[in-house]
Parts: sequence; C-alpha cells; structure tokens
Amino acid sequence: MKQSDINTKTCLYGVLGDPVSHSLSPLMHNTAFDHIGYNGVYLAFGVKDLGSAVAGIRALGIKGASVTIPHKIKVMDYLDEIDEQALKIGAVNTIVNRNGHLFGYNSDCLGAIHALKEKTPIRDKHVVIAGAGGAARAIAFGILAEGGKLTILSQIKEEGEALAMDLGVDYYPLSEYLDHGCDIFINATPVGMTPHVDDMPVGPEYLKASMTVMDIVYNPLKTRLLDEAEKAGCKWVDGVSMFVYQGVSQFESWTGKKAPVDLMRQVVLSALA
Repeated sequence: MKQSDINTKTCLYGVLGDPVSHSLSPLMHNTAFDHIGYNGVYLAFGVKDLGSAVAGIRALGIKGASVTIPHKIKVMDYLDEIDEQALKIGAVNTIVNRNGHLFGYNSDCLGAIHALKEKTPIRDKHVVIAGAGGAARAIAFGILAEGGKLTILSQIKEEGEALAMDLGVDYYPLSEYLDHGCDIFINATPVGMTPHVDDMPVGPEYLKASMTVMDIVYNPLKTRLLDEAEKAGCKWVDGVSMFVYQGVSQFESWTGKKAPVDLMRQVVLSALA
C-alpha cells in the first residue's frame, strides 16, 4: 500500500513480540493485503509490557494481532475470550478484535502439522520436541491429535515438566536427548535464529538418517540444524511452511477473505534468499 492510500478507514494489524526485528510477518501480510486490494496495514511492535500493549489494541481500535515469542502464553491473561482449541493448547498466537472484544486463537498447530505431514506421516511415530513455550505447546497438541508418541525436552525444567504433565507425556532435560532416539525431531525453540545462526539445540552427532527433522525457525531459511540434518541423510522441514500456513489462517480470520497462499510463500522465500 502506498502512503497516499492510507486513510481513516485503514485497518491496523501487527505482531507483538520481543524481539521482532527479524520478523517477516509485515512483509507477508502487507503484500497479501495489497494483492487482494484490502485497506490494511501490518506493523511490527517490539513489546515488553504485554498488558499495556493489549490495552492499546482496544484503545486504538487495532483490528488484530499476531503474538510471538515470548508472549504466546501470558497474552491469554489479557483477552476477553479464547477459542476452545487454544485453551486446550494453552497458548494464543492470534488476536481478533471484534468491536473492542478481544478473541484469542492458535494457528501454530495447524501450520506446523500441515508442514510436517508434507514430508512424513505422524501416526505411531516417536516425536521429540525441543522447547516448552507457546509454539511447542501448539505443535505438541497437534502431534498427539495425529496419533504421534511424544517426548518433551527442555533446558528450563519447570516449563518442560509443566507441559509434559499437561499433555500426559514424558519430559527429559535437553542434555539427555542422546538416550531417547526418535523418528521425528522438532526444534520449537529460537535456537539458531538470526543473528545466532551457528547455534543448534542438539549436536549433529544425534541426527540419524532415519529421522525427519523440523525447525520452526524460518530466519535463516536453512538453519544449521537443518544443514546438519541434510548432511546426516535426514528428511527435513524448514520453518517457512509452518510460518506461511499459520499466517494464512490469521489473514483469513482478520479479513474474511481468501488468502493468496502462493504469493505469501513466494514473498517470504524471496526475502530469505
């Protein structure tokens, strides 16, 4: 949208997170708005005071927001109503403002499962998730719904144990990964995200050719984890597919319009290239 096209009827959206400088959500959503001729603008908001930020959504009439690290769980305390699936997951990544009434949804689950099933079946597979935050919760919920067998790994013991207890699955410290091989390994932490591109949640010696490895980090497009997974002969799933599919769900919830999926994927891939 050109600056001259912004007017008093322009709908404002944004992403709430800390950090958000790496986010490609503004590029993806603004391109999609422009493509369908929707009078909307999407911005990135670096948020430390989450309560005040959500109050600002109401006060300013912001139509909707994405929620990212580290706010996906805490944001639930500030919303008026939460979707049943998001309640079960225990995390929200999407806010829809309906006349000052804030609804919370979770599109991470749909995005992750859609992306993963493009490469591997999930039923009866042993899945290990590194991480216990909002994204990990959403993905874990989806894995169990698809009939996968799940183990949670986390460096933060309290978070890992809490998530494992909520789901009725096993928890182990991340350092014990070697003792618990798997069919599918998913990094649901920010480890490896720009600018810390040399970091990995586990060492390359733990990656076996029989595994499928998924990393929800999408910037860089191919993290060091995925590079090492490819070298080990693993199938691998980058974070772009999950990112795009969850964004498509958000876009359609906010606008009531069909999202231009291929364009959204193309513009993200082009930016990362």
